[in-house]
Amino acid sequence: MKLTIKELAGRLGAELTGGAGSPDEPITGVGPVERASESEVTFVTDDKHRAAMTQSRAGAAIVAARIDGFNRPQLIVTNVNTALIKTLNLFAPELKAAPEGIDPTARLGENVKTAKGVSIGPGVVIDDGVEIGSNSIVGSGCKIGENSKLGENCRLDSNVVIYHNCSLGNNVVVQANTTIGSTGFGYSFIDGAHRLIPHNGGVVIEDFVEIGANCCIDRAKFGHTTIGAGTKIDNLVQVAHNVVIGKCCLIAALVGISGSCRLGDGVVLGGQVGLKDNIEIGAGTMVGAQAGVMGSVPAGQKLLGTPAVKKEEALRIMCLSMRLPKMAEQLKQLSKRIERLEAAEDDKK
Repeated sequence: MKLTIKELAGRLGAELTGGAGSPDEPITGVGPVERASESEVTFVTDDKHRAAMTQSRAGAAIVAARIDGFNRPQLIVTNVNTALIKTLNLFAPELKAAPEGIDPTARLGENVKTAKGVSIGPGVVIDDGVEIGSNSIVGSGCKIGENSKLGENCRLDSNVVIYHNCSLGNNVVVQANTTIGSTGFGYSFIDGAHRLIPHNGGVVIEDFVEIGANCCIDRAKFGHTTIGAGTKIDNLVQVAHNVVIGKCCLIAALVGISGSCRLGDGVVLGGQVGLKDNIEIGAGTMVGAQAGVMGSVPAGQKLLGTPAVKKEEALRIMCLSMRLPKMAEQLKQLSKRIERLEAAEDDKK
């Protein structure tokens, strides 16, 4: 898509301020401050970007307030992130829409119910009793197990696997190669062998959840593993059996959530965070990357480190750790001085 700077301002409801160049010049895409070309619009969300704007070659900028030193048109908006999302959607690649209907190579079991506007791609296998809501898309190679339900306006990308007795709400997105409803990792050591504990429960994924690629969400032993409405999950995340995740949580890549953990609403877990089993993370808590949480946490905490502690304490520990080499050298020198003093005292005897 091509839009003029003036047309883009109109689409965003932005106030257009002047600068070198005409508001009728074309904009063909979006770029970061440092690399945007003269035919691209850039954006400023923080002081770092603001400072770099004087060197930017961008044809225009989306800003919250006018920036001195950038002599190109500026689109002033109330919320830069909101405007950026709209702009990226405007310039998104135009891909071929999934065709409505059932591909001839798909295999459907008995009593499968598909609503209006559903698209089922090549090589899909759907078992008995599955229900799929209106306008949902099931990409090529997907497998949906018996009696599972998919709501309206959902999208399963290629090779997603949903086991039996799982329920996905409306407007759910699951990216390629993710597995939902696999048997959890629960064993008992009996008569010299690890014996699998049956997992007879299911998985419930509420409305507007988005799940990245190559994630694994285990079914419950009993009841349901649950992911609350509006939660967003990155790639390569493991959610174990009977986990309950609240609404509007953010879970970054490579997080591992052990069995029966409970996360309150609005919890944020950074990349590679690990949670011990059977603990509760209070609403609004934020856990920094690579932290290991070994016990339950009240609401509203900010944690870092392994084992995870409050942010302020973790930073003190990190600062002390960085001083350890110098402290070790000081200790070595002190030890030598003590040895010399003791030797001198021995000579006096």
